[in-house]
Amino acid sequence: MGWFGEPLHTPSYKVTGSEVATIVTSKGTIRVRLDGEGAPIHVGNFCELAESGFYDNTKFHRYVPGFVIQGGDPNTRDMTPAAVAAGRPGPKGRPGTGGPGYRIREEFNTNPRNSHKDGALAMARSQDPNSAGSQFYFCLGAQHGLDSGYTVFGQTVQGRDVIESLRSGDVIESITIGQAEA
Repeated sequence: MGWFGEPLHTPSYKVTGSEVATIVTSKGTIRVRLDGEGAPIHVGNFCELAESGFYDNTKFHRYVPGFVIQGGDPNTRDMTPAAVAAGRPGPKGRPGTGGPGYRIREEFNTNPRNSHKDGALAMARSQDPNSAGSQFYFCLGAQHGLDSGYTVFGQTVQGRDVIESLRSGDVIESITIGQAEA
């Protein structure tokens, strides 16, 4: 399904501003402090998808050394890690083309902390600024050239070494949402 024509989604998840995502991968665990204040739509959307199991057993499908590692495409769920790494089409389409069936509004113009620092978590999108859905990426080093076009919605607080070790085909086993301790 294409990005255009998909409805804009407003998450029903009530953002508290203290969300922490625990992302269990085949290479280890990553913890990310989500920025519900700066990017409430993106955080709400990510939390809804994570809590529904949407990301479970999907694969990272894009790795660009020194730039990003990207995942969150449901098309990769029923594919082998090797097929994803090779970029082959799966039963639901080519890796990197899937989403939740809706899109969300950009927040890079309103988030005061929209900074693609090393370990930042941000949403991928197509050419339309309001086309993010489920695909996300981690920055492998600072990528400030992306600040004016992509929404950052979290920062890695644990597992930076895991992010560095990830490659296309590695599995996102689960993502759970908890609350940071005060």
